[in-house]
Amino acid sequence: MLAALDHITRYFGDTLIFDSVSASIEDGDRIGLIGANGIGKSTLLNVLCGQLAPDDGAVSVTRGVHIGFLQQNSGLSRENTVYAEMRGVFAELLETEQRLSSLEQQIAACTVHDERYQALCEEYSNLSAYFEARDGYHIDVKIRTVLNGMGFEEKNDDLIINALSGGEKTRLALAKLLLEEPELLVLDEPTNHLDFRTLMWLEDYLQNYKGGLVVVSHDRYFLDRMVTKIWELESRKLYVYPGNYTRYKTLRAERVKQELRAYEAQQNKIASMREYAEKNIVRASTSNMAKSRLHQLEHIEVLERPNERTPVPRFSFTYSRRPVKDLLTVKNLTVSVGAGNERVKLSGPLDFSIKRGDKVALIGPNGTGKSTLLKTILGLLPKDGEVAWGANVQTAFYEQENRQLNPGHTALEELWGAYPLMAEYEIRGLLGQVLIRGEEVYKKIAVLSGGERARTALALLMLRHANTLILDEPTNHLDLPSKEALEEALREFDGTLIFVSHDRYFLNTIPTRIFELSPDGLSQYEGGFDFYLEEKKRREEKRAQEAVSVRRDELPSSYHRSRQERAEQVKWKQRFHQLETQIEEAEERIAALQAEIADPETGWDYEKLSGLCAELEQEKNRHEEILAEWTELSEFI
Repeated sequence: MLAALDHITRYFGDTLIFDSVSASIEDGDRIGLIGANGIGKSTLLNVLCGQLAPDDGAVSVTRGVHIGFLQQNSGLSRENTVYAEMRGVFAELLETEQRLSSLEQQIAACTVHDERYQALCEEYSNLSAYFEARDGYHIDVKIRTVLNGMGFEEKNDDLIINALSGGEKTRLALAKLLLEEPELLVLDEPTNHLDFRTLMWLEDYLQNYKGGLVVVSHDRYFLDRMVTKIWELESRKLYVYPGNYTRYKTLRAERVKQELRAYEAQQNKIASMREYAEKNIVRASTSNMAKSRLHQLEHIEVLERPNERTPVPRFSFTYSRRPVKDLLTVKNLTVSVGAGNERVKLSGPLDFSIKRGDKVALIGPNGTGKSTLLKTILGLLPKDGEVAWGANVQTAFYEQENRQLNPGHTALEELWGAYPLMAEYEIRGLLGQVLIRGEEVYKKIAVLSGGERARTALALLMLRHANTLILDEPTNHLDLPSKEALEEALREFDGTLIFVSHDRYFLNTIPTRIFELSPDGLSQYEGGFDFYLEEKKRREEKRAQEAVSVRRDELPSSYHRSRQERAEQVKWKQRFHQLETQIEEAEERIAALQAEIADPETGWDYEKLSGLCAELEQEKNRHEEILAEWTELSEFI
């Protein structure tokens, strides 16, 4: 066992967040922590990691288990460079490496009769074994692998952390945590700020991670791929389910059914016992039995009625005017930002068309202009190219961060101001559908949570009655039940959708087509995200095969190549294989010399040890020279 929660209770002020929750984390567990927004997921993680103390109960962590907790920008030195920050993870090993170099010099300078000689040799032997066991020879390889995977290219190594964006800092904090390799990883929304390539790299990395994992995520695709156990916070309790998110939904429904049956059976039993007592309490012959029943009732632990369903918003999108079949045509459109000479191209030129009823998902790496493209086709930004909408098209736009909402308005004022002819009860009824109820309708937009603002914006979208919805990251800030409710509404919507999303589960269920945006243009795919991945892989394999074929075709034939060219190619190949052999021999010799130097018997022979140290240094230099030549030749073989 890595860690355990033992009857943990935590309050926020006078509000009970969770009540006497218990769970354990075993070695190799992959746990997804889910629950409605504001239910206490982050609080539970903070309690688990020792950032918050429980009001009651205890957290136990097995001795020797290090917990790595991802919090935004955690553990980053603002003035450090990206690469220096990552090397800081291995500070102890780097100091060990410096100490080994120092010891080699000290040993070489000592005489065999020096009092320090034997101690230095023993220290060198122990440190060498420790350094090798901790994989100290591959520090830079590990750093480069993780940085590349998290989207930091080699050209970013010298960037100062303070100059990075918030999203980049979060990615870097995660990269640092992965390099630390704690026994237990605790991650709060790690998929935020990650593009598809980085996200899939992270999933592959975590699947091979040796330690335990506890993760809060609203990414259902991630939860299905990654986790083997679900923790659900609900009604101040913690429920544990085996399996991934899809399995959890089935098991939760079964649990609720069982609890409902037990609750109804107990209620029937209580009613029957109370009825018997009321009828027989006055009769002398049955009075004692009636009193016994009343006594039993006093000691029954009454079951709570289970929540058959977590409160979910109800979304519905309708329209009255039917547009023409050829809804949108885009020709030779360049997506760019800025003005005048400072205008920067993001992607293009683009050519595509959208038919009535299409549900098109727009995806692509960060920075390719997906949101900019949406605003450009809507006429909110200047365009360089042709954008033609068909007749009777009515559009409605959902902006990613809900900037269209007035922060000084209440939720009620925001909707009523847009549709002043509607009655107050109609506006309140619509807000109630999206779970903005009671006094919450008088809250300012500025103080609403991200989920509440998103639901308010979606309620406003419902009032537009547009036949074409343009959505920029509509599932951001929504909890899992709200995401699923929105998906159901959009599946039932028979109008046209054009949307940007990083939610792969959403991308798998909604679109009929996927447009992938890149700096060079746009690629189109039919179907959802899984089909997109398969088709993209197939296309890339085909292009790779074609590229190989082209290269072969472009190579001059043996007939046309000069004898000198052919001779040079043969010589390169021969030299390449010779170098491979020499590299292996050099590595074997280095290992043998290090072992001989570390041998205590050698330590008593000063001249021999000095010679071995000198030979080791020469062999290392030789190895580097051979490796450099091998690397250069490998580009031509």
